[in-house]
Amino acid sequence: MKIAPFRVEEWMNEYEMDAEYNIAETCVESLTVEELINFSDDPAARLAEIKKMQLTYGDIKGSAAFKKGVSSLYESVKPENILPSHGAIGANFLLLYSLVESEDEVVSVFPTYQQLYSIPESFGGEVKKLDLKYEDGFLPDLEKLKSLISEKTKLIAINNPNNPSGVVMKREILEKIVEIARNADAYLLADEVYRGFDLEEKIPSVADLYEKGISVGSMSKVFSLAGLRMGWIAGPKEVIELCQLHRDYTTISNGMISDYLSTIALENKDKIIERNLTKVKKQLAILDRWVQNEELVEYVKPNGGTTAFLKYRLDLDSETFAKKLFKEKGVLVVPGIAFGRENFLRIGFAGNEKELKAGLALLKEFLDENGKKF
Repeated sequence: MKIAPFRVEEWMNEYEMDAEYNIAETCVESLTVEELINFSDDPAARLAEIKKMQLTYGDIKGSAAFKKGVSSLYESVKPENILPSHGAIGANFLLLYSLVESEDEVVSVFPTYQQLYSIPESFGGEVKKLDLKYEDGFLPDLEKLKSLISEKTKLIAINNPNNPSGVVMKREILEKIVEIARNADAYLLADEVYRGFDLEEKIPSVADLYEKGISVGSMSKVFSLAGLRMGWIAGPKEVIELCQLHRDYTTISNGMISDYLSTIALENKDKIIERNLTKVKKQLAILDRWVQNEELVEYVKPNGGTTAFLKYRLDLDSETFAKKLFKEKGVLVVPGIAFGRENFLRIGFAGNEKELKAGLALLKEFLDENGKKF
């Protein structure tokens, strides 16, 4: 089986550990174990319970407490409709591995997280890309979506809020996409790892809007717990059962301590999301002021998530730009070509605040120095 190189992950693997100023990171600045446990009512008791754990496989299908906690993030999804995974990346793979067969058609938004189109292609599916255009505010053209649907369409894949743009498809658009999917009797998969960062209004889940809607989420972004490698699938009973059948070949179970710590986070979700949403709003304002003062940069301002897709005007392709910036200034961004777009850079703005400010200042220096040549 051949699969395309995962360009954004290859880029991060190559440069992330050596970056002086990492403004490519997509997670909100991570919690320590101590910070997480201190959100609970009795931190000492929680720590004591962890110390006593016998390190078995634990609950093969995920603990009841974890699934109850995840279901509380939805309006109508029950715990039995939740299946834990190895992060959202494991959930996306498991879903596409379970649902897409040779000659099935998949319609995926683009740009987006590469799994959503490269994995079904590797299984022999035909992928049709729905371009999200800068001039349209990175929102989908629904008439174009309809034109891509055929009797072979098995699944429509979206990413909401979108990575890399940080743009949200609001309820009105989602309901129209649901109608299109329902008319085609197609599954609707939504990678919703940034859902919960509601910068304008509450972001609904497709799992609550559509009987064949499937939501993927994780503890990484909204809960600042990427190191736990906990994600999940929320979807119809038949999808959960099919994914469990395939999951037996890939996962067996998630780590029991990761499950336990995730449960603590979910039980204290309001406190953690308030902490993180405050940080996201503050640091988006920092980025927005920076963009407004840069003649060579513009963007569609994010209204969800932790990423922004900056459009720049320099006579450099995005990979050359990003490599030169890294070499000369020690600043890490992701070149737009990793998402199939030239003259763009992806920024992550929710990490360490001082690092964000320093990285943006150095990016300004780079633009000033290279803009003279434009």
